[in-house]
Amino acid sequence: MDLFPHLGELGASTVHLIAIGGVALVLPFVVDPRKDLHRAALFAVAFLLAFRYAWWRATETLAPPGLTINMLASWSLFALEMAALVGSMSAFVILSRVKLRSEEADRNLGWWEGGEPRVAILIATYNEDREVLERTIVGARSLRHQNKEVIVCDDSRRDWLRDFCAEQNVRYMRRPDNKGQKAGNINHALDRLAEDAVPPDYVAVLDADFVPHRGFISRTLALFHDPEVGLVQTPQHFFNPDPIQHNFGLVRSYPDEQRFFFDYMQPSRDGWGIAFCCGTSSICRWTALRDVGGFNTESVTEDFMMTLVLRNGGWKTVYLNEPLTEGLAPEGLKEYVTQRARWCLGLMQIARSSLGPLANNNLRLRDRWSVIDSVFYWCTTFSFRIAAIVYPLLYWYGNITVVNARLPDVITYFGCYYLWILMTLNYLSRGMVVPILNDVSQLLGAIPITRAAFTGLFKPHGHPFSVTAKGGDRSKVQVQWRLMAPFLVAFVLTVVGLLIGIVFDGFAFNDAGDGKWVILFWTLYNVVVLAVTSLACVELPRREIHVADKPERVVFRTEGTDHTLWMRSLTLDTVRLRGNVFRIETRGTLVIDDVPGELTAYVISSTTDGNRLQLLPDAEQREALFLRFYAEGAEPGVVRVQSAALIRDIARRLSVTSRS
Repeated sequence: MDLFPHLGELGASTVHLIAIGGVALVLPFVVDPRKDLHRAALFAVAFLLAFRYAWWRATETLAPPGLTINMLASWSLFALEMAALVGSMSAFVILSRVKLRSEEADRNLGWWEGGEPRVAILIATYNEDREVLERTIVGARSLRHQNKEVIVCDDSRRDWLRDFCAEQNVRYMRRPDNKGQKAGNINHALDRLAEDAVPPDYVAVLDADFVPHRGFISRTLALFHDPEVGLVQTPQHFFNPDPIQHNFGLVRSYPDEQRFFFDYMQPSRDGWGIAFCCGTSSICRWTALRDVGGFNTESVTEDFMMTLVLRNGGWKTVYLNEPLTEGLAPEGLKEYVTQRARWCLGLMQIARSSLGPLANNNLRLRDRWSVIDSVFYWCTTFSFRIAAIVYPLLYWYGNITVVNARLPDVITYFGCYYLWILMTLNYLSRGMVVPILNDVSQLLGAIPITRAAFTGLFKPHGHPFSVTAKGGDRSKVQVQWRLMAPFLVAFVLTVVGLLIGIVFDGFAFNDAGDGKWVILFWTLYNVVVLAVTSLACVELPRREIHVADKPERVVFRTEGTDHTLWMRSLTLDTVRLRGNVFRIETRGTLVIDDVPGELTAYVISSTTDGNRLQLLPDAEQREALFLRFYAEGAEPGVVRVQSAALIRDIARRLSVTSRS
């Protein structure tokens, strides 16, 4: 029954949206996101709206049964959509709980009796540059925990790295082959450690490009007060922008693409007891590692697999949501996509392994659900993203109606569900879900990820393993034509189909009835998403930047005079000073907090309000800069969407594109 007959169908459906929006506006005043009951109530409403939408789609929008192209297209899209919806519902169940362990860590600092536990810090490396490794080694050596040993596990067998480790007074290990990739590398180190006179009590694992904050060990060890805890995972933060942030100029306004997972999904998984290991930035109990036989090598994602191995052995895995490490995000789109396709492949290998959800093992039901949830995510999210681009074209070019629906009904059923989910997720995640940007981040890797998902399910092994490249020369504009090509083709087909439908009556099909308005709005949205995705494939030049930099006072001494200035954009090699303008090649020294002595520097260029200087640090000062950048302070970058700044940054990026 229509509750608002005097408004007409379209007006009445819009009232439903307004009502949903009104309820969402009061959420901050009545809902505490830290309480499981409140979160469960929010997602209970989401479930009701999702079921309402699914029932409407199944009963009113599908083509009649029969061996027709319309039926095939309509029902296949519906099947993909419902599979994605099931995946979303599973994620909502997980998000209905949350576990925050910082207070637990505070209470249990130094819980052990006697001296500090012995910790081995494994830095797994394969072909990374010296600069990447140097900052990780310096950070590991500088941890406040004293009873530690830093071990570099080199799978590239580089003599220069062996010599560098000797200079740094850290242990170096290599093995004769690369069997088992990273898992095999770590297992080799564990076997060597087992031969020591005094093996470690705990083992921390760091990727070569992840620098630990100085409290990383002490904070994570606090959670091992529970003797059943086998592993503690911490979030990954990044000191450089990922490709989406950088290519759109959103470094200061939009968080990195992984923030939702690490800051919100992992604490929720921990609430269910299914937090999983993410490889780097984790620490394991030695006895647990030896009990389960080390890292399993059945999957290229040895971290998730390690979670299941520990669970199968009766150990707990927990999550401490504190910024205790920061590393290097993939800077290029190819690396970004390759990394996610590898994660997808690894998950499919796990699903088909001896620790899969349907295998005969000791995993609990919730652990099996954890794997199934991840399978749904990788198999449905990205394939449905592709379908959302392709299926409207069937109408414009083939008169095939895939969704036979009126616009008011779409607003009433889909609009209400979508708006409630958007408002709920943004309330719980501090504005992390931005529709078009989220679509773009998924669409960029949709094709290789979908390919990896289904080939991995049916042929889990025999695929080449690629290590994500980090660093490299990013000084020039690079257009990733191979990545861009399918989006450009889809963009052209979408625009041409839309123009044909509008301009030529012969192609303006009326078979869809009011449904043509649904197709029209759907198509226009796709035009925007495809255009933005294509723009993301234009990689802009990069210069070194530490996104946590904040202005501070420094002293620049030159020609016997001290100048107190503002320091901006400090890197390992350069610094920008604001407050005075000096001649090019003016030489002097800088006095910076936490950096010993005076840093030799000279002016290399002028800016609108000062100068940029070249730094010439000695070895001690260089290490101090490493620690200042990567081992101290809070999380780098932004951790929530800055809405006003986001709009400005996007407008600025689009204006630059239009001028070029």
